[in-house]
Amino acid sequence: MKKSFTAISVLAMMTLAFSGTVRAADAASYAYVDVASVFDKYQKTIDNDKTLQESGKKKELDRDALVSEIRQLKDELVLLKDDAKAKKQENLDAKIRELQEFDQAAKEQLGKVRRDAIQGIFQDIDGVVQGLGKKKGVSLIFNERALLYHDAKLDITSEVLTELNANYAAQQKGAKKA
Repeated sequence: MKKSFTAISVLAMMTLAFSGTVRAADAASYAYVDVASVFDKYQKTIDNDKTLQESGKKKELDRDALVSEIRQLKDELVLLKDDAKAKKQENLDAKIRELQEFDQAAKEQLGKVRRDAIQGIFQDIDGVVQGLGKKKGVSLIFNERALLYHDAKLDITSEVLTELNANYAAQQKGAKKA
């Protein structure tokens, strides 16, 4: 009898604790953000993409100049006699190595710049999401991609994007004055 009373007591306490948790969860507010959309439409992302494309085009022009030198050396090599070919072949091999090293360095440099930019952008997004969550009193904010179902009225994507772009515009304006 005493064991059944203890078991009933424990069961009753667990039920009360669980119902309190459910009530607390019901009182919580939720929101979600389409992070991919925010990332793509964020002006800083757009500006960084343009900068990377310009850097990539410059690297491509530099690479094209090296390729042109290699082609010229190959053309000259064909016209030379056997005894002069060895020296030209050394120059050609050196230029080919230079091209390979250039390709590797350019790839690494542009990759690092891109990774750093993406990391900064996600930090910006996270900061705004955190701030909006606190300001709006939201208990949980989810990434839209992780949800199977969501009510559109819980979507704060446009608010996040608006605040991000406003913060970025203010930063740019301050940077131009300095």
